[in-house]
Amino acid sequence: MRIRIVGAGAMGRGIAQWAASAGHTVELTDVRAEAVADAVEFVVSMLDRAVAKGRMSAADRDASVARLVPLGDPWAAGPDVELVIEAVREDLETKAEVFGKLERALPSSAVFATNTSSLSVTRIAATLQDPSRLAGLHFFNPVPLMRIVEVVPGAATRPEIPAALTELVEGCGHRAVTVADTPGFLVNHAGRGLVTEALALVEESVAGPADIDRIARDVLGLRMGPFELMDLTGLDVTAAVNDSIWQGFRYEDRLRPSYLTPNRVVAGLHGRKTGQGWYAYGEGSGGPAPEPAVNGDGERPVFLAANWSMGTTSYVEALTGSLEAAGVRIEQGEEPSDRALVLVPVWGTTVSGAIAGGLPPERTLGVEVLPAAGRRRVLAVTAATDPGAARDARAVLARAAAGDEPHAVTVVRDTAGSVAQRLLSSIVAVGASIAERSLATPADIDRAVTTGLGYPAGPLAWGERIGAERLMELQHALHATTGDPRHRPTRWVVERAELGLALTDAGTSVGDCWG
Repeated sequence: MRIRIVGAGAMGRGIAQWAASAGHTVELTDVRAEAVADAVEFVVSMLDRAVAKGRMSAADRDASVARLVPLGDPWAAGPDVELVIEAVREDLETKAEVFGKLERALPSSAVFATNTSSLSVTRIAATLQDPSRLAGLHFFNPVPLMRIVEVVPGAATRPEIPAALTELVEGCGHRAVTVADTPGFLVNHAGRGLVTEALALVEESVAGPADIDRIARDVLGLRMGPFELMDLTGLDVTAAVNDSIWQGFRYEDRLRPSYLTPNRVVAGLHGRKTGQGWYAYGEGSGGPAPEPAVNGDGERPVFLAANWSMGTTSYVEALTGSLEAAGVRIEQGEEPSDRALVLVPVWGTTVSGAIAGGLPPERTLGVEVLPAAGRRRVLAVTAATDPGAARDARAVLARAAAGDEPHAVTVVRDTAGSVAQRLLSSIVAVGASIAERSLATPADIDRAVTTGLGYPAGPLAWGERIGAERLMELQHALHATTGDPRHRPTRWVVERAELGLALTDAGTSVGDCWG
């Protein structure tokens, strides 16, 4: 296939490398001739690096370079061009102008694809004389490494085009997911579950960015915490995406942005690219502050108030075993002694609610129940917690910490559920709402999220690890405790929990009943 790529920036050159390496002839062009020369030089250097690392043979490198055709005039006639991929800046007028000129220069048989990440594919197509020839083909940076592409049909796109683009993408070694033309498409939309809830936790002073990032990595198993991710992507980009998706879905509560980001953006605290975001970067910067040393009394006995929360039996058993193995004395009986630390495994509930049941407020703390064993324990303190009891509880848990980090115990403020539970519930809820709207299939949602966001599981598959019924209990408890509409249970989860179905089961649609 002969493909013309218009726009030789970071995305355009990445797409060019990907397509040329897969055997396609690639015309790479830009309105700036120097950008084309720089892009070709960059692609060649990437191919040379692949050869040096043994990922490509020298012969394949030479063949790929030969298929790369620098083109000085983006609007040159191209009777053999079968596909155009536009990768210019995110501006509707600019993209409309590019496609308008291409429509006059290229045959009607050439398919047009826009790499937009935020604009409506249908609105871009509507500027053409023939809107049926255009679809979205959304790549992620860096293109050769991010092996996921969103195929986005517009309202008028010819039905055979998405199938053809899917075949192209998968023939070049990437995964293709077909998604509806909605704000954020699929991956960016799904990513709001983590980011918006993390910002809400900071708003409520539950924990700071560094502690939330540690919990996201060490409890949930994410590659990067939400604040590290925002700094990498750019807070200016994150804030714009948050706002556009929220507005596009008519101010859906679950997608509500935070007030924290706009001022940081105005102040130029955009993250890595400006040297300062949630963290400092560059020479001399220390990154996140180190975790405080463990300095409490790790010899105090522990009383586990397991009856105060839902579905925590396995966690209590695992925690009891690790504490006993570390030499911690576990008290038995109906009430704790005067010296015992009281640990409450919470699932959707609050420590305050447990204290209302008669536990001593000054030495009762919550413990995270996700997972049963992991690299980090999390303690929750209330306004009534004695600081000395909190230090001692941290020291006790540090004795029984799993993994290679002996002091991996984080203290946060009491909240409904916990930091990890709120993050996980939000990730699953946003994924479930995408499925509810039939914006993508459950399989594509999970596939796109694991590949595009690097989560250890897709949101629906992740929910199934917890179990639909237990997840529904968590969502109900969070909503009842906080009263915040963003935590309301999702119909997708509730229905499947009540019917005993898998969260990844798309079920029967109304249309199926007419077949």
